[in-house]
Amino acid sequence: MLTRKHSILGKDPFGKAAELFDTLDPEAAMKLAMVAGDITLVIDCDGTIIDSAFDPNDYPDFVGWEGSPWVETVTIESRPKITEMLEAACRGEVQHWRQVNHPSSDGDIPVRYAVLAVNGGEQCIAFGRDLAEFSRAQQHLLQVQQSLERDYRAMRQLETRYAMLFEQLGEPVLIVEAGSLRIREANPAAHKLFDARAGSLPGKRLTPLIQTNSREAVQALAGAALASESMSPVTIRLAGGRGEVRATLTGFAQDRERLLMVRLSDGEESQSDDTAPDTLQLIDAMPDGFVIADSACELISANAAFVELVGAASAQMMRGKHLSQWIGRPGIDLELIENQIEEHGAARNVGTVVRKDGDAKGEPVEISAVRSLGESGEGGLYAFLIRPIARRVRDLPPAIEALPRSVDQLTEMVGRMSLKEITRESTELIERLCIEAALEFTSDNRASAAEILGLSRQSLYSKMHRYGIGNFDAD
Repeated sequence: MLTRKHSILGKDPFGKAAELFDTLDPEAAMKLAMVAGDITLVIDCDGTIIDSAFDPNDYPDFVGWEGSPWVETVTIESRPKITEMLEAACRGEVQHWRQVNHPSSDGDIPVRYAVLAVNGGEQCIAFGRDLAEFSRAQQHLLQVQQSLERDYRAMRQLETRYAMLFEQLGEPVLIVEAGSLRIREANPAAHKLFDARAGSLPGKRLTPLIQTNSREAVQALAGAALASESMSPVTIRLAGGRGEVRATLTGFAQDRERLLMVRLSDGEESQSDDTAPDTLQLIDAMPDGFVIADSACELISANAAFVELVGAASAQMMRGKHLSQWIGRPGIDLELIENQIEEHGAARNVGTVVRKDGDAKGEPVEISAVRSLGESGEGGLYAFLIRPIARRVRDLPPAIEALPRSVDQLTEMVGRMSLKEITRESTELIERLCIEAALEFTSDNRASAAEILGLSRQSLYSKMHRYGIGNFDAD
């Protein structure tokens, strides 16, 4: 918004140097008028442009304005502003800056004008300042703000889903500080297990809720959970004669703080866990995701790595849901895997994505799958091995040799990478080729290469180092 500070109103006039303007020669006055604005117009009392001063390279559509009414050089909604500025200048009123838009072949150009009457009001000088850069900065700021609002809304939705799942879990679950074993969160099932009123457990320590002879085992299990991704549950006795439970502790970090998720199950469920074959325990401890689904691709079982990959609360809550909810782009990848199994008996290293709830993009993975048929040759089960590849690629140091060298290599990426990733790779390819061409054109004169590329020398050196161009050891 334009205020009084954008005009001469209220400003202290020149004092000691005022007489300098009395002796100002015409050439100096003309240069002063040209410097005062990006676009300077001389207008007669009828509003016709007599003369103009601007850079024709920056404003090619403004050439030939002389002899045209000023009001016809702006958009329709800006014409009342032109009329008001000219009338106010003729009355000798103090001018404020007003923004108008000039149409051009590249879109409307916003310009802020102030009009000054000269020669007793017979002519006016309009000083214009280009607001295109300011407008682009405003649009960028608006886009950033909208992006932040979308991220904030997605985060709030995630928090809502987490709270709903946490509250509705039938299994007692506690979130505990790893160092002090102080309870941060507890779901209703945990309050019921400890005969505590709703909301009373957060803030209390976990150890007083456990019988004395079981506290050392819990302390040891907490320390081991921070060092290992998979821990076998242990049997502990609760204080107050509440019986035995099986405790499973999982460590995780949040806001640079180590926390533990404590899951408590009754003895009967633990008996079934103890009878599980060693093979199933090994599969559950695998670092890669492993999923078993029925012939309709509805989930039957999943190991801990897959549960963590999709951000689910537990495998039990995922059971019976279709795999397309998490695996592959909708209607494409999962059908492709099924077709490969039908034709070749197995699918090997198929590039696809695994999505969390609310995440449309997903995390890149490679999937291998097989199918076992039933006794009648129909039905059967699917087994999927899911290996995340995005983290592995991110952890590798940047390899210049891995960048594509041609359009053919870029098109070969289709099906293995998303369009966004291919676009990023092609941008890096173009940057590298342009830098190499500029260095060759300037005979390896890096200052000249930076100039023709429109980069600072520091930016050029940074990009050369990134792409492995040039001998930096010699420098």
